Amino acid sequence: MQKKIMVTQSSMPPFEEYIKEVGDLWESHWLTNMGEKHRKFQSVLEGYLEVPNIELLTNGHMALELTLQAMNLQGEVITTPFTFASTTHAIVRNGLTPVFCDINSETYTIDANKIEELITDRTCAIMPVHVYGNICDVEKIERIAKKYELKVIYDAAHSFGEKYKGVGIGNYGDASCFSFHATKVFNTIEGGAVSYKDPNLGNLIYELKNFGIHGPEEVSAVGANAKMNEFCAAMGLCNLRHVDEEIAKRKNIVERYRSNLEGIKGIKLNNLQDGVQSNYAYFPVVFEEKEFGASREEVFRELEKNDIYARKYFYPLTNTFSCFQGIYDVNQTPVALHISKRVLTLPLYADLALDDVDRICHIILGLKDGKKS
Repeated sequence: MQKKIMVTQSSMPPFEEYIKEVGDLWESHWLTNMGEKHRKFQSVLEGYLEVPNIELLTNGHMALELTLQAMNLQGEVITTPFTFASTTHAIVRNGLTPVFCDINSETYTIDANKIEELITDRTCAIMPVHVYGNICDVEKIERIAKKYELKVIYDAAHSFGEKYKGVGIGNYGDASCFSFHATKVFNTIEGGAVSYKDPNLGNLIYELKNFGIHGPEEVSAVGANAKMNEFCAAMGLCNLRHVDEEIAKRKNIVERYRSNLEGIKGIKLNNLQDGVQSNYAYFPVVFEEKEFGASREEVFRELEKNDIYARKYFYPLTNTFSCFQGIYDVNQTPVALHISKRVLTLPLYADLALDDVDRICHIILGLKDGKKS
């Protein structure tokens, strides 16, 4: 029976290593509320990401939502529709209005050249998204933010461990929000974090993730319950020991995909950026039907027939969601719309066999010019 190949597979440490890491929890019975594992993971993670401060949370969405809440913003946030639902929802759930900027056709990140024309007297922040491991134009965004005195909160869910010009990606903007979901390059089963510069912001996020509790008898804000538990922190400690090795494996897989698919008419591959130390988070491929001879949908279905599950990531755009029906005009982000209808992220995880990569590519190339594999 042919095995199923999913778009991703969670990286996990050796079983014995995790059991050893969580063993002392049976002695302490301290399972949550910022215990020893939480504090240790927080400290080690700050060092790995090379950031001055970090706050751990239960997931990446709460990192976004509580960071916005802690900043006490009002008005409009310029962002991108080419992202996961979490980015847009975090803005809306804070009573803010998303203003959608189109994307760069090469990096799929927010088009920094189009941000300034969207700024109004109601603009309070920019929330760009690092996509597939591609980094936003952080330098231009910083210049714009300083000029107009805007906050910058990066959705850094796809950029764990990356550096730009030797600087950890979590150092850009006022805050960077990471996801440690099981599907990511680095996971804590579920989890997330915020890196930040201003200690006051960190104090507010800390309070908000614990119901707004300021002390034993003081609740100073309306907060949430977004604390990372000890078992997730323990998984983080284990996976962090192996993450560089996992990224190296992902690099080999990406290079194998490239050797099979590069230079094929109608196939556009994701180019690595200058100055970026990549984490090889995803392998997106854009299919131009007229040139390739088959549509993204046909490629998707043919892979599925062979028990290979790619993902239309990101499709649909967040500004087309039914929950926002009639509010936004998708034609204002034409590049994002074009890419969303043609992009497919192929399976990519550390333990994916190179022979399976070859088989995936063989099936795809078998569709070229309308042929079947």
